[in-house]
Parts: sequence; structure tokens; C-alpha cells
Amino acid sequence: MGILQELLKDIPVPKMAKVRVNFDESKIEDLGSALMEKLDQEHIRATVKPGMEIAVAVGSRGLDRLVELTAVTVKFLKDLGAKPFIVPSMGSHGGATAEGQREVLAHLGVTEESAGCEIRSSMEVVKIDELENGLPIYVDKYASEADGIVIINRVKPHTAFRGPVESGIMKMISIGLGKQKGAEACHQLGFKYMAENVPAMAKVIMEKKPVLFGVATVENAFDKVALVDVLTPDEIKEKESALQEKAKGLLPKLFFKDLDVLVINQIGKNISGDGMDPNITGRYPTPYAHGGPEVNKMVVLDLTPETEGNANGVGTADFTTQRLVDKMDREATYANGLTSTVVAPTKIATTLPNDRETIKAAIKTCNILDFTTVKLVRINNTLEISEIEVSEPLLDYVNNHPNMEVVSDLYDWSFNEEGNLA
Repeated sequence: MGILQELLKDIPVPKMAKVRVNFDESKIEDLGSALMEKLDQEHIRATVKPGMEIAVAVGSRGLDRLVELTAVTVKFLKDLGAKPFIVPSMGSHGGATAEGQREVLAHLGVTEESAGCEIRSSMEVVKIDELENGLPIYVDKYASEADGIVIINRVKPHTAFRGPVESGIMKMISIGLGKQKGAEACHQLGFKYMAENVPAMAKVIMEKKPVLFGVATVENAFDKVALVDVLTPDEIKEKESALQEKAKGLLPKLFFKDLDVLVINQIGKNISGDGMDPNITGRYPTPYAHGGPEVNKMVVLDLTPETEGNANGVGTADFTTQRLVDKMDREATYANGLTSTVVAPTKIATTLPNDRETIKAAIKTCNILDFTTVKLVRINNTLEISEIEVSEPLLDYVNNHPNMEVVSDLYDWSFNEEGNLA
């Protein structure tokens, strides 16, 4: 027996119970009609002239019904006689290559066939100005040459900074449209100043380039569109912060103030830009954001297939498995940190041979006297928390909480011969 196995052999793993978590499920059923109603307003129609070449900015996040949002917007523009084309707007994602960004869109279901228009993907950018602090402002070359620009994005709280405007239309304009160079520039001074730089850059771009409107969605706790709006540049400046407040109110959450151990089955870029959403875990990559439970030790067990080896976020955890590390594409992972300048999430957490030892290591180090009292929660990923698992010491709290209910008897963890969860 090795020294690690010796240290962990007597650490008890608690019995668990399944818990249903209830959130607001309000959503838009007929999204196409709802979006068309917002698009088909006189002040929106007036921005589009026949023959205009219009760049439609589509990003790398897994927005609910992104394919439909894109297709409806493109059709609206074509019906008015415009010539829309899609520009991948995702900073450095897709390996910071033109083909990689086209592939990211394809993974999300957005193709020339599904959208009904051409996709023009390039990492070439044009510098259009600088902020007073010296930061350069870049715009995708194809978008910079277009007669109009339309933005499609979801509005939600960011995971690394707090401000009136966080993740949404303005961030897509300032960072997404700026490609790798724009993302790098906006991150250059760090997340401490992101709340100032994102809207400042976006406002300059909206003044200097023909941004026509933004299609903004807000999603509920189950990542379904609960609200859709179409905003002109002036409305983006005025209304995006209010949309963000609505998004914060609909965020899913773990209804615990503090936990000894949080176990997460999978992380990945398709789950969150951070691999796992810090708004759920309470673990942030920078000191400029806050909220969520206080977690003593956090475990991540595996990567999603969709993340293709990008393990950004593993360093935010305390422990991980050899299985995850073996799947890690370090070049793709490290590119995240080099662009964002936040490198803690791309480090490799303390690595154990299998799931059982990884979980035991977290319990052993969570700073409690009696390991049988461990307050442990296990989730599949931070997108799926309507059903979670909790250890026995949390059952009284769950039974007295209005948003949670126990839906199973207590049971033991099921590990296979290799010590991994079945």
C-alpha cells in the first residue's frame, strides 16, 4: 500500500440521498414568434436598408436555441433586402484560428445551412481606436467592412468580475468581435478593471461602427430562454444592466451557505467558460467576483466530451483525478489563461488515482474533527443542479428548506473495481 492509500484508508465516505431543487421554470415556448415580434418594430426595421451587407455576430457559448435565434434574425434581415453573413465572435476560442471558430459554431449547430447565410471566419482584426488608458480597440475585419453589425448573445452575470454590465451584448461587442487580439487587449489590465473597460470599448465601437441592434436573451435556471429583447445601441447602453439584474434573479444556485466538500462529476467549456460556473460553486478565478456557498474543499472528477480536452477551471478545484488529467489538452487549456491573464484555473489540482481516493482526500482535508459529519454535496455539472446528492448531515437542512426536497432513501456510493464511480 502506498503512502497516499495509507493516509486515506480509514476516511469514511458518507451515505448520500437524492434531492430535488426547485427553481422558476418560466420560459418562452414559441421563441421564433417572440423574437420576430421584437424584431418587427418600426425603429428596428428602420436600421436595415436593402442591399446592406450585415455581419451577424454569433459567439461560442451554448445559448438556448442559438440555431433558431440566428436563423430567425438572418431571415428578418434577408426579408428586408439585406445581405447578412455570420462572423464568429468569440475572442480567442476555437484555438484562436479561423477554422477552429467555424468548427465551434458547427458544434453548436450553427452552419451556413442552418443559418441560411454565409459564414466568414477570420482572425484578422482592424484597430479602430484606443481608450484613454491606452488599451487598443479591435474589430473583426469582415465586421469592420460591413454596412451594419448585429449582435446575438445571452445576458448573464460574469464569473470573474462584478459591474453594471457583465456578460452580454457589450461584452460580445468589445471582446467577441475583437477576436484574439481584442480579447487579449480587454484582459490586459486584468479583471479588476473589466467592469470599466468592457462597456467603454463597446461604446466606442458602437459610435465608430454601424452596430444596428443586439438580440439579447435571458435564460432561466434550466438554461431555457425566459426573455428575449432587441435593442438599438442607445437601448443597449440604457437597458443591458436591467437585463443583467433579471438574469441574476433567475440564476440557479446551491441553497447552502457553507459546505465541507463539493464534488462535481464533469467540467468543460460547454458547461461554462470557467469549466464550471463560479456563480454556482462560490469559487471564483479572481477576487473581483463573489456569491454562492463557501466551499472548504472542491473536487472535479472528469471532463465533458464536448470540451475536447480543454480543462480550464480544474485549477479552481482542490482535487482531481488522473482520468481527467490524462484527457487534458494542455495547449488548449493554457491558451485560456494566456488570453484572459487569469492562470489559476489552468493549473492542475492535486491529482489522485481514482474517484474514491479523490473524494476521500477532500473529506480528509476539509478541516472537521469528525469525518462522519461531513457536509458534502455532489452535482453532475453546474448546468444540471435541479437534482443533486447530499450527505446525511445535510438532510435536516434540506427538509426545512422551501426550495428543496429529499427524493430518495440514503444509499452508499457505488465504486467499481478501479475505484471509480459506476
